[in-house]
Amino acid sequence: MNTSQTKGFIRPLHSKLQALSRILDISLIISTLYISLIIYNVPNDQEYILPCFIITALFGVFAENNELYQGWRGAPMFDESLRIMFSWLGAFALLVSGAYISDAKFNYSLEVVQLWLPLAPTTIILTHTLRRNCLSFIRTHGFNTRTYAIYGANTLGVRLKLAISELPWLGYKFIGFYDDRSESLDRRLNNIEIETYSGNFAKMLEDAKKGNIDHIYLTLPLAAEKRISLFIEQLADSTASVNIVPDFFTFNLIQSKWSNIQGIPVVSVFDTPFNAFDGVTKRIEDILLCLIIIPLIAIPMLLIAVAIKITSSGPVIFKQQRYGIKGEKIKIWKFRSMTVCENGNDIKQATKNDIRLTSIGGFLRKTSLDELPQFFNVLQGNMSVVGPRPHAIAHNEFYRKQIQGYMLRHKVKPGITGQAQINGCRGETDTLDKMEARINYDLEYIKQWSLWLDIKIVIITIFKGFTNRHAY
Repeated sequence: MNTSQTKGFIRPLHSKLQALSRILDISLIISTLYISLIIYNVPNDQEYILPCFIITALFGVFAENNELYQGWRGAPMFDESLRIMFSWLGAFALLVSGAYISDAKFNYSLEVVQLWLPLAPTTIILTHTLRRNCLSFIRTHGFNTRTYAIYGANTLGVRLKLAISELPWLGYKFIGFYDDRSESLDRRLNNIEIETYSGNFAKMLEDAKKGNIDHIYLTLPLAAEKRISLFIEQLADSTASVNIVPDFFTFNLIQSKWSNIQGIPVVSVFDTPFNAFDGVTKRIEDILLCLIIIPLIAIPMLLIAVAIKITSSGPVIFKQQRYGIKGEKIKIWKFRSMTVCENGNDIKQATKNDIRLTSIGGFLRKTSLDELPQFFNVLQGNMSVVGPRPHAIAHNEFYRKQIQGYMLRHKVKPGITGQAQINGCRGETDTLDKMEARINYDLEYIKQWSLWLDIKIVIITIFKGFTNRHAY
């Protein structure tokens, strides 16, 4: 017997339905353009065909990047509407920018464009909403419903049950929790936390064989591999659909994603938030922000440089080694605010009334004006406008041994401002708790990264992120 034969592979859920949804959205974009042309009695000339094909392709790229077609059942309609709107506006803006840069000579009807711009995304949103409401109505009235049970009376099981209960349009009816373990708190949640306890595995298998359970979710810890394998073997004697819910939440997931390699499922635990598309988007964002900000700060930077030169001896710009993306060493630029230029293995953080500060150094550091030259680091590509603040190498080497996950902040480029800074985590970190708080904000930023989060951080920084009473 060939024991090395494959045991199957894992396919994406509802891939055909997702393909149909994509085709429907593309059809709506084309249809709304055609309707706009008819309303304003504009001939459907060939010059409208190429831009229409381009924008549908761009919309598909943006929609895929915004995960518009990935498991719509789990996201509120408001979130899906935002994904549709951002995908359409991004595609439209890119099309208009390309036409402007290439100086394309087209005679488009402004009225048609003004109607098509809001009509296309509105129609797509209404269609997606109608689809949801129809399915919700059908399932909440008892049609196409399914029963489900959870084996594993634990925190993950409760979390799964609550998640499904918030999605009534799924049409799932809960049968109960099943568990063989004792009722001690360290093994299974007590009956106050578990609303419905229906029995042990033998009882669940019996119910499944009777056809009372359509879906079974196994929420056991990863260490229970042998038990899971045994349960699956026995559940094969029923018609229930069996789902394994691995407890990855025991890990501090950073941009976790699932993929497959030749049908072999792979789950990333720590990953970068930037794929090729997002990386380019982030870089364009940095360049555009620098082109806006550098002209505005040019004169203040010149005045600061003159003031530093007049009030103290030494260089105006201080270059210090820090860790950048992937932990690689980079040199960041700062206005010199101290009488010393420390760049070794033993660097002392600035403290209140630090004697090393120059006469204007304290003011520069407290207002973050000493960081302004780092916008040139951003142009060079070593830094980003938004991201975790870079620490001195000596501090990195110390804290990476003290704080779990510290180096994960280097999955992205360091930034001039970040999530930690707008939440008050600036200045001296004289206790481990303060540094841990800063790292937690940095990791949360990496987990939640989006273009809109960057814009939000930049706006908040303008109003409250420059000063802090703990910055010396």
